[in-house]
Amino acid sequence: MSSLIPLVKNETIKIIKKKRFYVILLILLVLVPIFTYAQMRSAEHSREKFNGDWRLETQQQITDNENSLGSDRVPDEWKKFRKIIVQQLQYYLDHDVNPKEPNGVTFTREFMNNSVSLFIPLLIMAIASDIVSSERTTGTIKMLLTRPVKRWKVLLSKLITLIMFTSLIVLSTFVITYAISGLVFGYKGFDIPVFTGFQISGSDVDMSAVHAVPQWEYILMQSGLIWFVSLTVAILAFMVSVLVRSTAASIVVMMAALIAGSILTNMAAAWNSAKYLFMVNLQLTDYLSGTPAPIEGMNLTFSLIVLSIWAIAAIIVSFAVFTKRDILN
Repeated sequence: MSSLIPLVKNETIKIIKKKRFYVILLILLVLVPIFTYAQMRSAEHSREKFNGDWRLETQQQITDNENSLGSDRVPDEWKKFRKIIVQQLQYYLDHDVNPKEPNGVTFTREFMNNSVSLFIPLLIMAIASDIVSSERTTGTIKMLLTRPVKRWKVLLSKLITLIMFTSLIVLSTFVITYAISGLVFGYKGFDIPVFTGFQISGSDVDMSAVHAVPQWEYILMQSGLIWFVSLTVAILAFMVSVLVRSTAASIVVMMAALIAGSILTNMAAAWNSAKYLFMVNLQLTDYLSGTPAPIEGMNLTFSLIVLSIWAIAAIIVSFAVFTKRDILN
C-alpha cells in the first residue's frame, strides 16, 4: 500500500496540472447561475398565475394531466406516466405538502436529480476519458512503465485517483449549486418533508410504503446514488481510455454511449432487453421520487446490480488489457 501512495500523488499532480478540474468548476460557476435564473423566472410566473397558491397550482397540474389522458395524440406510455404523476400529486395535496417548495435546498435536489444521467457524467468524462490514453498519445507511458513498479500498481493508482476526483466533482456540484441557488431562493429547506417509497405497478401507485423524510436525509440518499452512478461511468470511461489509443476517440465513445442512453430511456419501453444496458440504468434517483422506470421490470435493486456488473467487468478488462498489451512499442 505504501508503494501506491507516491503513484497516487503523482497522478493527482498530473490531473491538477492539466487544469481539467478547474475547467469543470468554471463550467459549474457559469451554468448554475443560468439554471437558477431560469428557475427563478419560472417560479415568478407560477406565483403570478396562481397568486402564490401552491395548492391551486398543484390542482391545475392534476387537471391538465387528467385531461391529456383522453387525447388520442398522447402515446400510451405517456398516459401511463401521467396517471402515475396524478396519483403522486394528489398524495402531496392530501397531505398538505408543497412538492416544489421554493428554496435553495429543493433547487439543489432537483438540479442533482436532473444531472445524474448526463450532465455530471459528462463532467467526469473530462478527467476519466484520457487518464490512460493521454499518456500513450504523449508517449509518457513508456517512461512510466520503465520504472521498477508493476503495471497493475500503475493502473490501480490511476483508478484510485479517478475515484477521488469523481467524488470531488459530485461534492463540488452540490456545494456550488446550493451556494448559488441559495442566494436567490434562500438557504433554508433542509427540514422540509419529502415523500419517498412510491411503489409503481403498471399505471398504479402503491402508497402503503410511502413515508416522509426530512429533505436533508433525502439528499443524502440521493447523493449516494449519484455517487454510485458517477463512479460506474468513471470506471467505464477508464476502461475505454485503456482500450483506445486516442483521447479524442475515447471521449467520443463515452459521449455517444451517454447520449444514446438518454434517447433510449425515452424510447426503449418496447425493447425489454435494453434494461441490461448500463446507460438505461443511470437515473437511479428516479426510484426515490417514484418516477416510473423506462422499462417494465426495472427497480432500484435491478439497476444497482446491472451497474455493478458493468463496473466490475470494466475493471477486469482494464487490468487484463493494460498488463498484457505491448504498450512500449
